[in-house]
Amino acid sequence: MALRFLSFAHVLVFATALTDCRARHSESLQVAAAADLSSSFEEAGKLYEARTGEAVVFSFGATGLLERQVAEGAPFDVFAAADVSSVDEAIRSGACLADSKAIYATGRIALFAPQQAARRPTNLADLLDSQIVRIAIANPLHAPYGRAAKQAMERSGVWALVQAKVVYGENVRQALQFAQAGNADVAIVALSLARTTAEPMIPIPDYLYDPITQALVVCRGGKAGVAAARGFVRFVESNEGRAILRKDGFLVPSESTSTPDQAMQPPLRQ
Repeated sequence: MALRFLSFAHVLVFATALTDCRARHSESLQVAAAADLSSSFEEAGKLYEARTGEAVVFSFGATGLLERQVAEGAPFDVFAAADVSSVDEAIRSGACLADSKAIYATGRIALFAPQQAARRPTNLADLLDSQIVRIAIANPLHAPYGRAAKQAMERSGVWALVQAKVVYGENVRQALQFAQAGNADVAIVALSLARTTAEPMIPIPDYLYDPITQALVVCRGGKAGVAAARGFVRFVESNEGRAILRKDGFLVPSESTSTPDQAMQPPLRQ
């Protein structure tokens, strides 16, 4: 009787462990990603799943707000920020693994105006035009692209004159949506997002704002597991991952930002 009970107990433990292993293997990879990555990472996620069979679920938002969620224990496997400092904060909080931190891209910003705009700016000085009533940017308090937009207006000498026109989106994708919906006349947004629209956009010279260096990191609290998370990070850093980022207007490691002369070249699309 005791031997039969012991055998049953071992079978029960084995079955439970096997079920847990299968459940863990079937967990989708959860990635917290800055809003500027929405187009690039959706494409990368599909390609990654096709290559590995592992599904990826993205939560896009403002970098600062995502970092807070990661630090508070949200079950993300990977945190892809639009800066480096937020990743460093996530590591300091103990939520992410320092040895997995990687610089994956440098972002750029652009002027975007919807088709119905009364005035299409071709440079930041045009924001002074009285026909431009509202200018949408991401909130600089927690969105790196919002900080870059504000810096560009400050360094070009228009910020003090247009500050009253500025409306803030929670993240850079929402700032773009404000303009697309007609709730703003123009938006200063991630080049990667502006390129996904049918409307013209004007890249803003890189020297008007600090480099938007972007990092990602593996998190401890994810359910898919550290090995799966590291696999996705490797994919982002691979030639295939970098090709997607480059296509969407990002600079990838080893590529530098433009000089003032280069930055004044004609827009990428008219």
